[in-house]
Amino acid sequence: MSHCFTLIPHKKDFTAYADVCFKEFGDRVLYWTTINEGNVFAMGGYDNGVTPPGRCSFPFGQMCTEGDSVTEPYIAGHNMLLAHSSAVKLYYKKYKAVQHGFVGLNIYSSWFSPYSNATEDVTATQRVIDFYIGWFMHPMVFGDYPDIVKKNAGSKIPVLTPRESKLIQGAFDFRGLNHYNLVYVKDNPSSFEMNVRDITADVAASFFLEPEDAPQNQNDDPSSSLSGILEYLKTAYGNPPTYIHENGLRTERNGTLYDIPRVNYLHSYIGTLLEAIKNGSNTKGYFQWSFLDGLELFGGYERGSGLYYVDLDDKQLRRYRKLSADWYYNFLKGRTIRPAEITEVETGVFGSSTSKASE
Repeated sequence: MSHCFTLIPHKKDFTAYADVCFKEFGDRVLYWTTINEGNVFAMGGYDNGVTPPGRCSFPFGQMCTEGDSVTEPYIAGHNMLLAHSSAVKLYYKKYKAVQHGFVGLNIYSSWFSPYSNATEDVTATQRVIDFYIGWFMHPMVFGDYPDIVKKNAGSKIPVLTPRESKLIQGAFDFRGLNHYNLVYVKDNPSSFEMNVRDITADVAASFFLEPEDAPQNQNDDPSSSLSGILEYLKTAYGNPPTYIHENGLRTERNGTLYDIPRVNYLHSYIGTLLEAIKNGSNTKGYFQWSFLDGLELFGGYERGSGLYYVDLDDKQLRRYRKLSADWYYNFLKGRTIRPAEITEVETGVFGSSTSKASE
């Protein structure tokens, strides 16, 4: 599966770039993801400026030299949808009959659960879902943005013309999803009191509440977040073919190979995924993030998500397999080991701090 496209130029330029990719690699690549984490790219790159291209405006972003956090995220999202859909149209017109490939777009989303049973929190949760998922999914399935997004964003979000709506609606073969966690949503109506609002304020909810901050009466299994989001895609958007492009656990890179928290995470989330498929989810594939500890967008080299540890102090950058690498290998071979059955003694089997990954 190729993530060939990352930047957001003019629609015609993007389509010309896609044409080159399809032409040069289409004999080997069957699955194309035009844009990775389109929703986060718009917010991180054009609202708070924490990701490239680093555009924002005060007070919504503190480190940018140019940008407009109020309008640019919506414009960027709009242009991504148009650029993606134009590339899909090109592929179907020029390459599909010969290459028989598939084209999709990826979004990032946690799953969201109400902080309480209060109507305000339940309503706020749906609002967050519409902004995080519906912002991109709704136009591609129904041809327009969700009503609450249009209402809260007002004139800041571009209007889809009939021609654009026709271009975007149905322009995907699959939906790519990057998903890691569950967060709780608590209504925060004070956001609406601001004279000028960015996209986060338009959501009007405080949704950065991790499971450990949930009320005591909440006993959700964090891995249920994956079944929650897949069930929502099934019921709200017609159960599109879905690929989990990223799912995994980021931890401190402290050199330990006995990463039992990652084993627990993978065991739980993959089990949840299998149950979702049994319940009718049209999920076609799963990719664990990631194979190696790498340079994380948030956390740099201090944190890692890999099944293999990379020794940055070694000139050869030697790699060492972690416990999770062997657990995942056994899972793929049909030999699932429950985390509770693993003891530290088994690290002699799964690898040690002196054994090279290549061995």
